Amino acid sequence: MEQDTRITDGQKFETALKYWLACLADDELTLGHRDSEWLGLCPDIEGDVAFSSIAQDEVGHAVFYFDLLHQLGEGDPDRLAFSRDQHLRRNAILLERPNGDWAYSILRHYFYDLFDDLRLQSMESSSYAPLRQGTQKIRREEYYHLLHMKTLFSRLGSAGGQARERMEEALLKVWPDLGDLFDFGPYEKELLEFGIISLSGSEVRRRWEEQVRDALLSIGFEWPGEIPSSSRSGRRGEHSSDLQPLLDTLCEVYAIDSNARW
Repeated sequence: MEQDTRITDGQKFETALKYWLACLADDELTLGHRDSEWLGLCPDIEGDVAFSSIAQDEVGHAVFYFDLLHQLGEGDPDRLAFSRDQHLRRNAILLERPNGDWAYSILRHYFYDLFDDLRLQSMESSSYAPLRQGTQKIRREEYYHLLHMKTLFSRLGSAGGQARERMEEALLKVWPDLGDLFDFGPYEKELLEFGIISLSGSEVRRRWEEQVRDALLSIGFEWPGEIPSSSRSGRRGEHSSDLQPLLDTLCEVYAIDSNARW
């Protein structure tokens, strides 16, 4: 009986871990793709160089998580990235939204990077050694993403005129899509019990809200209020109509010949 219990616990651990890795990989891949859409279109050279580097980092982080899934028996990383239908994707809805204008992209990225930093903190002592070790490296890289987005957030939010108006409009657009960012899915209990993560979704949200309140106050913005509850969650494969066009573009070359070797 004890042996059967150990096997069951092992299966629960692996199921929860695979789900979590898919959330991580899909978040990074989706946002990395959206970032890449800014290349050549940013308002200045500094922005173009920064978004090029950040997009490359985000996709690289996704590759790391897909590689871990591959090691756990989940197939080739390229197939995981390019061959899954949208209902199997676990990214947050916020990240699949079109880029919109510069203010929207900066605000979305800043809010996500604050969230991601807290999520990475929760994995720095993970019981799964490959995730723990990779997280420590990724967080060092993400520090510069967060710093860059914080600087642009403050610059645009503190400016007057159209820049501030667009930031206010962006805040109203981003806010309703934040809910499922903090949804850690159906295996949250197991993720915490097995020590894969150390912070619950609600605790990450609480800490995130504290930081965002201070950030908004620093530029004279009012707190928008409670984050609305969402009737769907990208973490559970319930996406907006914006994801499929993104996937069509993302997977276009791979779909021509999925067996090609470059």
